[in-house]
Amino acid sequence: MIRAFIIAAQTLDGFIAREANEPATWTSGADKKFFVERTKQAGVVVMGARTFKTIGRALPNRLTIVYSHQELTIPGVETTTKPPAELLAELGERGFKEVAIGGGSSIYTLFIKNNLVETVYLTLEPRFFGQGLCLFNEPLDRRLTLVKSQPLDDDVILLEYRVNHGRPHQN
Repeated sequence: MIRAFIIAAQTLDGFIAREANEPATWTSGADKKFFVERTKQAGVVVMGARTFKTIGRALPNRLTIVYSHQELTIPGVETTTKPPAELLAELGERGFKEVAIGGGSSIYTLFIKNNLVETVYLTLEPRFFGQGLCLFNEPLDRRLTLVKSQPLDDDVILLEYRVNHGRPHQN
């Protein structure tokens, strides 16, 4: 069975960007290095059209899948409108074992709401934006278990969480 993981960076005040069209140029070199290494291990990255637009190209040595109604004719890039479970099943049939969910908020929300995410990699960057885009764009209630925390450099921390599937947590 194919495993999906979310990979994201956020500020200490909880934002993944200041606005929808902002490229991730604000993240550290350490985060970018982790993103490249971990997504190359998976071999495929799924993202939304706005996130892709901030990158503007296929990710080298990875299949890039973009949720979009507009067909993109870029080598190494495929577009889809398939439901997440169907997309993951198809990727599994194509031989992929893991899929990186690379953003943005709508795509993270789509996959987590469908209970398809096993792991969340969250890089905490030493910045404040004060306002901006959150990791998810709808109310959610999911319990996570911390698997590992590690410094990526002097000021940047990577958190790895396992998503606990089942009933939402009750306070």
